[in-house]
Amino acid sequence: MPGTRISAEDAAALVKSGDWVDYGFGLGQPDVFDRALAARAAELSGVKIRAAFTLHPRAVLQADPAGEHFLWFSWHFSGYDRGQHDLGCCNYIPMNFGEAPDYYRRFIDPVDVVCLKTTPMDEHGYFNFGAAVTYHKAIVERAKLVIVETCESMPYVYGAEESVHVSDVDYVIDGGNAPIQEFANPAATELDHTVARLIAAKIEDGACLQIGIGGMPNAVCGLLKEAGVRDLGIHTEMLVDGMIDLCEAGLITGARKTINREQIVFTFAAGSRKQYDFIHRNPRVQSFPVDYTNLPHHIMQNDRVVSINNTTQIDLQGQAASESAGIRHISGTGGQLQFVRGAYASKEGKSFICLSSTYERHGHRASRIVAELTPGNIVTTPRSDVMYVVTEYGVVNLKGKSVAERAKALIEIAHPDFREQLSREAHERNLVPRGF
Repeated sequence: MPGTRISAEDAAALVKSGDWVDYGFGLGQPDVFDRALAARAAELSGVKIRAAFTLHPRAVLQADPAGEHFLWFSWHFSGYDRGQHDLGCCNYIPMNFGEAPDYYRRFIDPVDVVCLKTTPMDEHGYFNFGAAVTYHKAIVERAKLVIVETCESMPYVYGAEESVHVSDVDYVIDGGNAPIQEFANPAATELDHTVARLIAAKIEDGACLQIGIGGMPNAVCGLLKEAGVRDLGIHTEMLVDGMIDLCEAGLITGARKTINREQIVFTFAAGSRKQYDFIHRNPRVQSFPVDYTNLPHHIMQNDRVVSINNTTQIDLQGQAASESAGIRHISGTGGQLQFVRGAYASKEGKSFICLSSTYERHGHRASRIVAELTPGNIVTTPRSDVMYVVTEYGVVNLKGKSVAERAKALIEIAHPDFREQLSREAHERNLVPRGF
């Protein structure tokens, strides 16, 4: 019978050795089911668990550090996933985030078991995906066995494909009212504010914002409150606390948006309890599946789209490597490339790739702008797609520039201590010809 109440232990007992089990994304990952499944570690082998952006430790990994019973796969690394990957306990699945629902519907074999955290069932028989709409409806459609773990503290959101009806749910676990995880972006540094000021100066009235993870993009929100811009809109992948601050300041109206006019559109939330309370049953806030928020042909329908994302390294031709440090995987492609393309295709749109000019590790300082990418580094945004690049030393637009012009422009916004070396390397590699 659909929607049968079940204990976490009985639900975990439905998993068999060799099964593919899906935990879903971010705040939608289950907790009591996870602990119950971990308790069965000794009985199971080869259980493959697929998830993304894990926000706190998983019991199945703690119970099986050697990976003898559970194998963990992630579509996008959080800091926790990254740490598990460093230990050899996690493997990355490459993906443009906006394609996730299509992956499940077209390319992935039916999921044996899915367990997702949702709100309790509403008066119409729906379990709401809350802060993790993303690709959850597509998983449910492809799962042989659907389990939901209800959580009273999960915000209830409006939108599309944001819920699953009880008739499509096999079992329901009562997850209680434990608070959902809060996610703090790194505090913005003075360098972050310097970069943010350069970006904020190029944002105009009526711009539609997408802001990525990190202190640098989020610093833009704080500066926009002082910049005098009005009638901003939001069409984003991740909803961040800085956007809520802009709403409260009266700067977000969405009045000039072309699609979803006057609505704040996102696919997942991760932030403070204040943010979760803001989106809870708020008609102004609409959460859509990621193939709506992230596909360029949807993004571009709004005018003046502004996309702001981090990178960790960029070469003198403009290739942005945002997801790895050599062969060490850090995060994922996520929505960066799709928002870069969507913003460019938008009327008067702008995309910004931002980074600090240098980084330090083990007492050694190095330039993030390099003649050649670190061997093994994954190119997230190709040189042909990169538009604005911003460091604390300036902002340059690479569109329409030759390789030589790009190299010279990027050297100008590199740290002064590295400019001479970069110029020499650019000539040695024939990126900049003699006499140019």
